[in-house]
Amino acid sequence: MTWLVLLGALLCTLCLGSGSLDSEGSVPLAPLNCPHKCICAADLLSCAGLGLQDAPAALPAAAADIDLSHNALQRLRPGWLTPLSQLRALSLGHNQLEALGRGVFTNASGLRQLDLSSNSLRALGRHDLHGLGALETLLLFNNRLAHLDRLAFQGLGALRWLYLGCNELASFSFDSLHGLSVTHLRTLDLSSNRLGRIPVPDLAALPAFLKNGLYLHNNPLPCDCRLYHLLQRWHQRGLSAVSDFAREYTCLAFRVPTSRVRFFAHSRVFENCSAALARGLEQPEEQLQVQVGGPLRLDCNTSAPARHIAWVSPQRELLVAPGSRNGSIEVLANGSLAIGSVQTWHEGIFVCLATGPRLQHNQTHEFNVSVHYPHPAPEAFNTGYTTLLGCVVGLVLVLLYLFAPPCPGCRRCYRRACCCRRRPRTPSPLQQLSAQSSVLSATPPDAPSRKASVHKHVVFLEPGRRGLNGRVQLAVAEDFDLYNPVGLRFKVGSESTSSTGSEGLVMS
Repeated sequence: MTWLVLLGALLCTLCLGSGSLDSEGSVPLAPLNCPHKCICAADLLSCAGLGLQDAPAALPAAAADIDLSHNALQRLRPGWLTPLSQLRALSLGHNQLEALGRGVFTNASGLRQLDLSSNSLRALGRHDLHGLGALETLLLFNNRLAHLDRLAFQGLGALRWLYLGCNELASFSFDSLHGLSVTHLRTLDLSSNRLGRIPVPDLAALPAFLKNGLYLHNNPLPCDCRLYHLLQRWHQRGLSAVSDFAREYTCLAFRVPTSRVRFFAHSRVFENCSAALARGLEQPEEQLQVQVGGPLRLDCNTSAPARHIAWVSPQRELLVAPGSRNGSIEVLANGSLAIGSVQTWHEGIFVCLATGPRLQHNQTHEFNVSVHYPHPAPEAFNTGYTTLLGCVVGLVLVLLYLFAPPCPGCRRCYRRACCCRRRPRTPSPLQQLSAQSSVLSATPPDAPSRKASVHKHVVFLEPGRRGLNGRVQLAVAEDFDLYNPVGLRFKVGSESTSSTGSEGLVMS
């Protein structure tokens, strides 16, 4: 019996010891369903650069961001994302995918970002992207896409950024955008493709906010006059998709790859293009001037009844009823846009988007709103104060004239002036001489001389200058007869000044 008790105690000791090792001394277990060699952290799963040829069969259900890039994936199984109800971002770039297939993204309705760049995709079917109703960003650049189904993007109602650059697309349907809705779309990258045919009217009918995010550079575009004028107008308006890549917009002058010319650098190719061909392609936006703090209302007038009306603000915010996020812009029940107090950030282009059974996506209206501060009103000129001031000044002057006695100095000056008027002053010898000279001279000294006759010359007397001791010198006019100087005789008295008045003047 004793040995049985000892055996039971030994077994209990072994069980307790093994339990403590498992709970404390053993290595922690990996998260549930984390693929081999992958990294799982909270809601992140990274299996990048592991050389995988197939996607992992078991994925953690809590994964919201999965990175399977830089592998060798060649195909994706239908329904492989079914257990991932919280998936928000999926990166499949830099793999070897040649096709997607129907049902690949089933049950991925919450996916917002999908990266399929740098693969070998050649075409997109109608159902390849089915189930991605919440997708906002789709990266398809650097593939071999040469064909897009007309409804390849149907159902992607929330798509905002679509990158199709660096592919082999020879055409793109701008009238339907292959099933895309322009309500949310802001960026459409078609650069570095093989686009050689572009319907210019469909291109011109796109909304203004999409034109600002439409990248067409580095394509063999045709050297069409209407396309040239359209892109030139976009460039002048400062649309970033054109102005930022102006040097990379080229066209084929003779449909030969070696005849590429730049749209905005070789204007001689388009010098014979008439601007009349581009008229009517784009409807000019309506120009509105609004003062800061004033009200504004915009009506979306459509050619047919619209089922749904939305607006796009200058900040690229989609505006539906009841209005903007900050509450400054209101969308009314009839589709009109109303702003109670306009501010500076409301300046820019508002675009109205109308949809209905008889309306296409190009039924848009643009309003270019300019906001300015009100000019201060000029102050009215008040003549009452000036009239009163003039009356007061006039009354003071009258009182001073009547009652204020003149100063003694003014009296003396006044009396002296009167005495000077009454007493005639004897002229000085110089004044007499000046008077005589003015009588004798027919021409004053300062005026130009004139001839009296052919043989008579005018002579006048001038008072003596300094250094002559008051003597009188004879001044001869400019037309003095130098051939008969003897005929002029004169006498000058002695040193006295009084002799000037007695001497006569002899004229010949």
